[in-house]
Amino acid sequence: MIDTLSQIFFFCITFIAGFLGALMGIGGGIIVVPALTIIFGLPIKEAIAISIVTVVATSVSGGSSYVEQRITNIRLAVFLETSTTLGAFIGALLVLIVAGEYLYILFSFFAFYLAFSQILSVKKEVKRMENNDFMNVLQDRISKFFNLKGDYFDESVGRKIDYLVKNSIFGWIISFFAGLGSGLLGIGGGVFKVSAMNIFMNVPLKAAVATSKFMIGVTAATSAILYYVSGILELELVAPAALGTMLGATIGTAIMNKLKVKWLKVLFFVLMCYIGYNMLAKGLLLTFDIHLPFT
Repeated sequence: MIDTLSQIFFFCITFIAGFLGALMGIGGGIIVVPALTIIFGLPIKEAIAISIVTVVATSVSGGSSYVEQRITNIRLAVFLETSTTLGAFIGALLVLIVAGEYLYILFSFFAFYLAFSQILSVKKEVKRMENNDFMNVLQDRISKFFNLKGDYFDESVGRKIDYLVKNSIFGWIISFFAGLGSGLLGIGGGVFKVSAMNIFMNVPLKAAVATSKFMIGVTAATSAILYYVSGILELELVAPAALGTMLGATIGTAIMNKLKVKWLKVLFFVLMCYIGYNMLAKGLLLTFDIHLPFT
């Protein structure tokens, strides 16, 4: 039985997860899972199941807000979701048979990859925003056929940003693995999808964030059904988790478009490095009895 104080504390954590998730296009699971395992001591598979609920909640709040702001590329989201949902279903099946301690290590590599891929592209992104240079690419046939190009008004620079989408097949494949990560790690797959769209598909970061938020709820819901049926969902933490992430996501989406891109990327880098290190330390301790400093 989880006491009221613990539920309130968990609500505060999920509020932060929802807020940061809205800023970066992720479901918040990358914060919720470590919090549940490191602070509350829950087994990682139960933490993943609860995290999936927060992902669905933050997608409902944040995703709808970005659609209203006309930042979301709905056609691109539907295209990528076809592969992401399949990956999420397979990932949810695998998590029931994969040893929990290895998931910590996999989670940490996932976070580090995202951190460095984004921080290395800060200057390039800022320069392209200043020059409105997202139209100077060769659009592939699939992108042309489905009319995946988009535009949005960026409040931080005070003008409309137009962009073409490239490497559609490559992005579709990465989205499959994003869905696989969603099922395995209890996250909405947004961390992979934002990077795929932004770095490989020529989608501006803010449009990638908004599009990812639109997608992750469907991805997470696919996994959540299997977790509920399997009986590993801790229902006492579901209510504060859902309420906290929804409130945080609502506030996060209200300010995201006002921030400069470089600060979003720096925030992303710092957060992912911190989470990646803590999860790596946990995995190495459980698997090889290796103690890393500052944990």
